Amino acid sequence: MKDNSVTERVSPLSPFKHGIFRSVWTASLASNFGGLIQSVAAAWMMTAISNSVDMVALVQASTALPIMLFSLASGAIADSFNRRKVMLTAQCFMLVVSVVLTLTAYSGVMTPWLLLTFTFLIGCGTALNNPSWQASVGDMVPRADLPAAVALNSMGFNLTRSVGPALGGVIVAAAGAAAAFAVNAVSYLALIFVLLRWKPAVTPSTLPRESFGGAMTAGLRYVAMSPNIEKVLLRSFVFGFTAISVMALLPLVARDIVQGGPLLYGVLFGAFGIGAVGGALISARLRQVLSSEWTVRLGFVGFAACAAIAGISTMSWLTCAALLVGGASWVVSLSLFNVTVQMSTPRWVVGRALSLYQTATFGGMALGSWVWGLLAEQYGASQALLYSAVLMIAGAALGLKWFTLPEQTALNLDPLNRWKEPHLALDVKPRSGPITIMIEYVIRTEDIAEFLDVMAERRRIRRRDGARHWTLSRDMENPELWMETYHTPTWVEYVRHNQRMTHADAAVSERIRKLHSGAEPPRVRRMIERPTDWSVELSQPKPVIDLHH
Repeated sequence: MKDNSVTERVSPLSPFKHGIFRSVWTASLASNFGGLIQSVAAAWMMTAISNSVDMVALVQASTALPIMLFSLASGAIADSFNRRKVMLTAQCFMLVVSVVLTLTAYSGVMTPWLLLTFTFLIGCGTALNNPSWQASVGDMVPRADLPAAVALNSMGFNLTRSVGPALGGVIVAAAGAAAAFAVNAVSYLALIFVLLRWKPAVTPSTLPRESFGGAMTAGLRYVAMSPNIEKVLLRSFVFGFTAISVMALLPLVARDIVQGGPLLYGVLFGAFGIGAVGGALISARLRQVLSSEWTVRLGFVGFAACAAIAGISTMSWLTCAALLVGGASWVVSLSLFNVTVQMSTPRWVVGRALSLYQTATFGGMALGSWVWGLLAEQYGASQALLYSAVLMIAGAALGLKWFTLPEQTALNLDPLNRWKEPHLALDVKPRSGPITIMIEYVIRTEDIAEFLDVMAERRRIRRRDGARHWTLSRDMENPELWMETYHTPTWVEYVRHNQRMTHADAAVSERIRKLHSGAEPPRVRRMIERPTDWSVELSQPKPVIDLHH
């Protein structure tokens, strides 16, 4: 059981009060319809043009693999460029690929590897789109509405999943896979139209844009120094690896275990989607009565039951019932992972954090699709699904001791905006550096233990936000005097580091100030490193960059 927070009492439909969220959500329904119809057509076409079981499973892997490979780069793009334009670029790219896929299928020259290439390219478009799309949800709704907005996005996708695959099966059975690919190509147009009309407010930055490599490094560093996010990434990887077995092998379940055709495959896929809609509707209630850890355990166990029944049932109605449970478990778990990452991350790095979450989840899916395909080739789809069910139970047990998920908290991760750039006597340019920062504290002997505990958290925050070579020293002649020291490579990185401080981080600073017993506030010294050889100093280039350009 858990206590309710303010965010958990927000109405599950409150994001619909915001016009842009409502418009994008509605347009996404059409796009999701097309994407699911395309997935059904691609999977079923592979069964027609290839006799290899693992090639069928690779259809899922080819879509998930680029998300695993390119999400971090896409997250850096999402945090560095206009997210609306990034999404437009991705949608237009997928439209072009879908048109070429349709023409290739109509011409009758499709091969298994060519089909995988097209699905891989569509996955590349998805990889570019998703971090910007998910990060933009926070630009469309207030932070209090964010959990509900994520759940509604899951519900919207799974509303289409409940009907789209069945419709895809009908289209494939009646008109062939090429017609289904054509429907998908048309489905991108509504979302492109909405994005063209959306004019989000953009806060201009006073700092130069981070380099591409620097932005990716900053994202990796932030997640590496955030233990709670690391737990989410691990659990989402395990969930993706195990749960994808059902989706990857579902065409074989329909064809070989339940003895059906493309229409039954679409119905089974639709049952999964209906269950996912139910999961989206109950997720808010689950957050109120269960902890995050117990919610995810429930998701793992529910999906294990789904995989086991799908592997042994020869009755379509029983398999559909199992897929209802699996769909609910899928959306409850993945939406909780997503919300936890978003609620644990400030806006400046949210795209990169979400991209790493996607890398973990879809990396697990890509690897799982391949592994379960190989196992199905060797032992049969039924046996492979039973193996995956056992691993899902193990995934639920991960949270018993070592990797328990954190609770969603209402941390204020908005920028503090309290720091002001100091007046400097030297003519320091943005690229000047390295910069050394030294902060003096006076700490009473009886407060040392508490001070060291707080400074351990300060060290994590400093390093997470870009500081290097952080140290804490004690004066040997005046034991009450302590010195915090850290470096940044340039002056502009020092400014960027301070602008990243959030209201939640400020609580640590306040605790340190209360422990400081000096008559004056902690003294800050800002030093710029210089070589001792004056000829080297004079030979260094002096780049001039307008910091406020």
